[in-house]
Amino acid sequence: MAEGSNYDYLFKVVLIGDSGVGKSNLLSRFTRNEFNPDSKSTIGVEFATRSLEVDGKVVKAQIWDTAGQERYRAITSAYYRGAVGALLVYDISKQPTFANVARWLKELRDHADSSIVVMLVGNKSDLKHLRAVLTDEAKQFAMDNGLSFIETSALDASNVEAAFQQILTDIYRIVSSKSLDAADEVIQPSRGTTVTVTPQGGQKPQQQGGGCC
Repeated sequence: MAEGSNYDYLFKVVLIGDSGVGKSNLLSRFTRNEFNPDSKSTIGVEFATRSLEVDGKVVKAQIWDTAGQERYRAITSAYYRGAVGALLVYDISKQPTFANVARWLKELRDHADSSIVVMLVGNKSDLKHLRAVLTDEAKQFAMDNGLSFIETSALDASNVEAAFQQILTDIYRIVSSKSLDAADEVIQPSRGTTVTVTPQGGQKPQQQGGGCC
């Protein structure tokens, strides 16, 4: 799919969750089909883009990734601004990362648009022998909180494409049915203008870089 200006919609989607759950590798697997087993923790914010077709329209996804560490929380409001979708990621082999999902969801609800589409993502499904979070437990949490749910593996690429395709399709159908609040302000077609968010502290987002998981 061609990049550049050949798209009908531009959707900003953010990745949130604890440090080390695989956010950056989900980003690199989806946008560049790459996986870096030695990736370091993300510093600040970075994003990458990829276009794909949804219901006959070309949707350009701008996927934002940020550090999961507490010391980078100052960038929160800028990070969420304009986002119409979020992947809330935990590691299926680490129970504490799932336990923190509720806190991340609260932060998202506090800072993002109320109509943002959220998907709960259990990453590292390749580590089935180390599973600490039951699929049914995560499904129940998603159901209770109105989220969609999927398990992925950035390492073997399992369900990564499906996860992004699903959330982008959900966003597109909401936007195209005119039911997303202030859709015209948040999401601009290709001829409109898009807002570039610069995190506090003057650090500019990097298109690529040594991102963490």
